[in-house]
Amino acid sequence: MQWKGQGESMDVLKIAVLAVSGVLLALMLKQTKPEYSVLVSMAVCICIFLYLMSKLQTVLGYLQQIESQVPIDGVYLDTILKMLGISYITQFASDLCKDAGYSAIASQIELFARVSILFLSFPVLLALVDMIGEVL
Repeated sequence: MQWKGQGESMDVLKIAVLAVSGVLLALMLKQTKPEYSVLVSMAVCICIFLYLMSKLQTVLGYLQQIESQVPIDGVYLDTILKMLGISYITQFASDLCKDAGYSAIASQIELFARVSILFLSFPVLLALVDMIGEVL
């Protein structure tokens, strides 16, 4: 699998232009129709998030390549991917809630994500403790 990072700088430019355009439109609407300003902000965030999700297929391919070349238990990589997914989705949802003025809901989303990541990490922690126990 070849590295496909050459076009990434162009993708960053596209996303930056989309984001700045969305912010400028939201700022203009904020003076006359503030409720539409929030909707424009959310729409831009959703577009960027969906574009990011389409790029994750490449990352998954690289992780599968690493897993086939290095003797790593697939459970660990799956757990790391789940944790990353929880982190990204939580950040996205939390930022949208904060942007809409609902910081209490954003805080609860973040708390739920922390607890979810904690639960996901316990099997890895137990395996680490078992490996240390075997060495000693």
